[in-house]
Amino acid sequence: MKKYKIGDVVTGTVTGIESYGVFVNVDEYYTGMVHISEISDKFVSNIADNYLVGDNIRAIVIDIIEEKKQLKLSIKSLNKKECIDKSLNGFEPLKEKLPEWINDKISEIEQ
Repeated sequence: MKKYKIGDVVTGTVTGIESYGVFVNVDEYYTGMVHISEISDKFVSNIADNYLVGDNIRAIVIDIIEEKKQLKLSIKSLNKKECIDKSLNGFEPLKEKLPEWINDKISEIEQ
């Protein structure tokens, strides 16, 4: 049985940093790597400027090599996913606060 699937969000500890990516220990069986191209939408000149061995990171699984228990991870895709998830709420937060704001304004005018 597979423990992880593409799209899962995982947390792991940075175990190594190379010029091409960050190595991550996800759990006692699985390791992962975030390639430099999957760290950010912006240019990353030196990965060590952003991460240190021992840092905990969150990333999304973009590929799995099950026989080696290796995960290919993406931080930039996780950031995009979280932005999209937040935007799916649309105007709901405003809708919820509107009655409170109206009551506050009425109270302010009545004083």
